[in-house]
Formats: sequence, C-alpha cells, structure tokens
Amino acid sequence: MEVLIFNNETAASEYAAQEFSKRIQHKATTVLGLATGSTPLKMYRELSLLHQSEGLDFSKVNTFNLDEYIGLSGDHPCSYKHFMNENFFNHINISESNVHLPDGMTKDVPKTCQEYEEAIKKVGGIDIQVLGIGSDGHIGFNEPTSSLSSRTRIKTLTKKTCEDNARFFNSIDEVPRHCITMGIATIMEARRIVLLAFGEAKAPAVSKMVEGPLSAMVPASILQMHPNVVVVLDRSAASKLSHHDYYYRVATNKPNWQRL
Repeated sequence: MEVLIFNNETAASEYAAQEFSKRIQHKATTVLGLATGSTPLKMYRELSLLHQSEGLDFSKVNTFNLDEYIGLSGDHPCSYKHFMNENFFNHINISESNVHLPDGMTKDVPKTCQEYEEAIKKVGGIDIQVLGIGSDGHIGFNEPTSSLSSRTRIKTLTKKTCEDNARFFNSIDEVPRHCITMGIATIMEARRIVLLAFGEAKAPAVSKMVEGPLSAMVPASILQMHPNVVVVLDRSAASKLSHHDYYYRVATNKPNWQRL
C-alpha cells in the first residue's frame, strides 16, 4: 500500500485524475471503477477538463459504479446514476452503452447482482478503481462486518451511513435503507486501486485502514492485501497516521522511473 499525502484536496484530486488519465491514454479501452459522493468530485471535474482542453478520449472506455440505492430510479435526483450524469458523464464523450450502474429498481436483486458481476468479467475486469472511505471504514457500501470475500449483493445501510448521506436528501427519513453494492472481493480484483480521503473526519478510518489490523470491522483494511493500491490523502485525513513522516519520505525519494 502506497500512501501519498498532499497539502490539500485540490492537489490530491489532480494527482488522482492524472492516474486515471495516464491509464486511459495507455489503453483506450480501459475499464474504470467509479465511486460517488463528495470525495471524488474534484477528480471528476479535473478529468472533464482534461477531456475538454486536451482531448482525453473516453469513447472506448467502460465504467462500472460501485453501488446504487434500491428503490431509486436513475432519474431520481438522489440516485447515483443521476449523480454520475450530472458530475461526470454529461461532460465527457463516453458512450451511454458503456456506462454501468446497478439497477436500483430491479425486481430480482440476486439476478441483477449476478449479471453485474458477469458484465465486469465480460469486459476483462476493472483496470483502475477509485474508492472513498466511510467514517466507519466502509468501502462501497460494504459496511462493518461485511464478508471480506463478498461479491455484488444487497446490503442494509448502517444508521451512521444513513446519517452521513442524509445531506444529499431533504431529510434522513428519505435515505433508502438498502442498496446494491460491489462486494469486497469484486473490488479487490481491480488491477489498480486509488483510494481518496479528505478532511479530519476521515482521519480515524484512514489510520485504521492503513496501520490497523486487517478486520471485517474496518472493511477498507482489506486493501493492505492488494498488490497495487495507492491511498491519496490531504494533510487532515493523514493526521492520525503514526508513520506520517515515513510516508512523506517514501514519496519524496522515489526514483524517477517509479513516479507517475
């Protein structure tokens, strides 16, 4: 696990955007794993700018989002499909047929989950996956106690997650209680993972993820077992890391061939 600490969220997001941009330039048919929420917003804006100003081409890219609320249609303003359209897809040249999100209105959840797994395999797997981290250490909607070998499935959201996400709704009572999410094993099959975390509120979860024991109580800690993951932080999110200075030393003393 590589830990990179930046002065602020903007610098960290620009770095993450370059990670994705380089991957797309190297492989036009790159498969992106995407996340929602406020954390990746600046990265999506930067990627949109790279498309508009430098011609970064998304026409052959496939995308798979981590999750979707059950009971929300794609045109609902709080659905993740709507979020992705408004904040990313409408600003790049991606084909609608190459955009994949779980169907929150499905009548057969197990079948939909299995088909999502099969769709990822059909395009050769995810090349680079962006993640955020919940304040309780969840990734995707894999809440604490989630199986570390889980696949795409239905999950019941914790009270804490509902409270954290209530800001996107008129009230907490409107927050759905269930979702479809990629499983932890599904996420771990991505060839490269970029996890973003910003702000002091994420610092405890980041510390447990990076330096704590591997535990289903902190689902993100499984990333310690991934061979190709980078954790991109601002100073606030990194503030509780006990090896803070060492991570700086590693990043600033990389040989040139190892830099982005």
